Amino acid sequence: MEPLVKRVLVSDNAIKIIEQLREKHGELMFHQSGGCCDGSSPMCFPKGELMLNENDVKLGTIHGCDFFMSKDQFEYWKHTQLTVDVTTGRGASFSLEIPLGLRFVIKSRLYTDDEREHLEPVQSGEEV
Repeated sequence: MEPLVKRVLVSDNAIKIIEQLREKHGELMFHQSGGCCDGSSPMCFPKGELMLNENDVKLGTIHGCDFFMSKDQFEYWKHTQLTVDVTTGRGASFSLEIPLGLRFVIKSRLYTDDEREHLEPVQSGEEV
C-alpha cells in the first residue's frame, strides 16, 4: 500500500520561524485565511486561540502544528498540495510572525492523478 499524500507541507525556512514562535508562544496552530485582512495567507495563532467549528477542516499537521482551512476555501484549494513558506515583509494580519517583519505564505501545486487517489483524509474542525 502506498503512503498517503500529505495535503500540506512546510518549508525549512518556515520551520525555523515556527520553532522561534513556539518558544515564545507555546503550542501553535495555523488557519488558512479566507481573504479578510491579508488575502489568503496562512495565519499562525497560539493553539486554541482561534475557535473552530463545522465550517473548518483540518488538512494535516506541519511541524507539530495543526493546519485548518474553512470548508469554502478548501473547495477551491482541494486539488492542490499546499506548502507553507515564509517571506520578508509585514503582512496585514494578526498572525504571530508579523512582528518579526515576516509573513507566512502559501505555495501550491496541483496533485497528479495518482496522488489524488492517495490523499490524507481531512477532518471537520469540530472533531479536533
